[in-house]
Amino acid sequence: MTIPIRVLFICTHNSARSQIAEALLGRDGGDRFEAHSAGTEATGVRSQTVAVLHELGIDWSNARSKTITEFLDQPFDYVITVCDDARDACPVFPGARTTLHWNLVDPSAVEGTEEERLHAFRTTVADVESRLRAFIAEATRPNVAGPA
Repeated sequence: MTIPIRVLFICTHNSARSQIAEALLGRDGGDRFEAHSAGTEATGVRSQTVAVLHELGIDWSNARSKTITEFLDQPFDYVITVCDDARDACPVFPGARTTLHWNLVDPSAVEGTEEERLHAFRTTVADVESRLRAFIAEATRPNVAGPA
């Protein structure tokens, strides 16, 4: 049995981008990864996050927004900040073997109709899926990375 690669996605509120990344890595990475997400503060998971993940067949209805303090004493193979504010607030994460930064557009900042807002969340999903394809390929390549 292989030890999964532990990944923590950090955002400001842990309501959209980091939640989406956690859910998609859980789906796409399978048992090769152990995905988590947190925010520099917790505000609750956005309903649009749950909706767009549901469209992909992922039930995220029981997800909760978490803060980074829940994970400070844990080791991670990768800590990935998904917004500049999170990177600025948390430039070094104790226990992180490798730190990466993906500056994703915040779909929560989009105003307009519900359909326009959902479109922004779907765009974030597509961006995360693209980044995860490359990340999974790199992280699982022999002699590149693995559990600490």
